Amino acid sequence: MIGTLVNTGAVVVGSAIGLMAGTRLPGHIKTILMQALGLAVVAIGLRMALEAQHALLAIACLLLGGITGELLRIEQRLDGLAETLRQKLRSSSERFVEGFVTATLLYLTGAMTIVGSIQDGTVGDPSVLLIKSLLDGVASVALASSLGIGVMFSALPVLLVQGGITLLAAQLAFLSQPAVLDAVNATGGLLILGIGINLLEISRIHVGNLLPALLYAIVGALLFP
Repeated sequence: MIGTLVNTGAVVVGSAIGLMAGTRLPGHIKTILMQALGLAVVAIGLRMALEAQHALLAIACLLLGGITGELLRIEQRLDGLAETLRQKLRSSSERFVEGFVTATLLYLTGAMTIVGSIQDGTVGDPSVLLIKSLLDGVASVALASSLGIGVMFSALPVLLVQGGITLLAAQLAFLSQPAVLDAVNATGGLLILGIGINLLEISRIHVGNLLPALLYAIVGALLFP
């Protein structure tokens, strides 16, 4: 669990730094920081998607995942959860929901979450999650400076999801198969690309409603390795 605990702490510390810096930064500086982060996220998403070999599978999973997510209203439920959390905390942040949902999707979408958690849980190797912690911590600084305290509370889903995979690592070891990781990387890369587009405010993509695509990618890779 050490990797998940460090990752959770990195999100909290990075967010705290971003919140403190955000109160001192002019609006135009916050804007350029978000644009820089958006460009970086787009580049990461494109690299993940283009390097993978399961491109057609990823596209099919994205289509099926989008239909499933829309029917289940996943993003709307995430928004509702974030709004409930904001009200319980009596936060006045106008972008609490956006910060929580954006950060949660960014931190948990990708193969590093699966690989790192399984390695940490099966052989006690947290190295992948430690690298992810550094990336998430830096991203938290930029996100929290513009989107507010909602980013900090994305540490809770990180703790629960990564911690859950780590504890169940022995039963979920099949997720570390090369075909599965390739499919998850391809599909996750497209989702991360969508997050980058949202950060750049080019369009509004309901990335949360595309999350079932990751499950379809896992199933598809297992059935058609």
